[in-house]
Amino acid sequence: MSNTSKTALVTGATRGIGFETVRQLAQAGVHTLLAGRDQAKAVEAALKLQAEGLSVEAIVLDVTDAASIGAAVEKVTKKFGRLDILVNNAGILRDEQGRKVSEQTLQAWRETFDTNLFGLVAVTQSFLPLLHKSPSARIVNVSSVLGSVALHSDPASPIYDFKVPAYNVSKSAVNAWTVQLAYELKDSKIKVNTIHPGYVKTDMNAGEGEIDVADGAKTSVAMALIDDAGPNGSYRHLDNILPW
Repeated sequence: MSNTSKTALVTGATRGIGFETVRQLAQAGVHTLLAGRDQAKAVEAALKLQAEGLSVEAIVLDVTDAASIGAAVEKVTKKFGRLDILVNNAGILRDEQGRKVSEQTLQAWRETFDTNLFGLVAVTQSFLPLLHKSPSARIVNVSSVLGSVALHSDPASPIYDFKVPAYNVSKSAVNAWTVQLAYELKDSKIKVNTIHPGYVKTDMNAGEGEIDVADGAKTSVAMALIDDAGPNGSYRHLDNILPW
């Protein structure tokens, strides 16, 4: 299946890694739906990429709103009849800097999980019938190395002191969901993987990352475009397999 015949949808794509993921998928020849909660922002972002000659269009999708998800599914169904690539990129960070692990508010935990886990699961469940209609669909769940329980348990690991609990645990849950879904899909033509984009300079971390957004999108795009011999149920950054 050639890239030019594929349709992708990227959530949380009006800026940052999501926006760059849309760009790189479109540069690879994939018609890509740039999804965002705010219609005006989604349209504005899509127009920027269209001005680069890329096959991109805006779609409204709030991953925490069932009606919004349903409307997006209906739109994709009517226009394309299937979905070939779903990149679950939308995510938030609500932990308060300076608070201890045990001091983060329950509200922060709930808001984080509503977007980072429950929203991701809801979007995936809703689009799964359309993904099954693709001859070789791909699901990419954007996680983080901060979701690695193994590395958080190892005092020698580089992330041992990065305890941002609600965010970290939400990404651990994304990893666990990926493993469960990969098992369900192991005999299908759908492959689902979870990725760490890298420590990327984005608004979420006030630009304090180590790599540019263009590099941060590379792993999502690579896993979105794997062939039928590619992995299912893996946790990766570029060519590296990460410990759960």
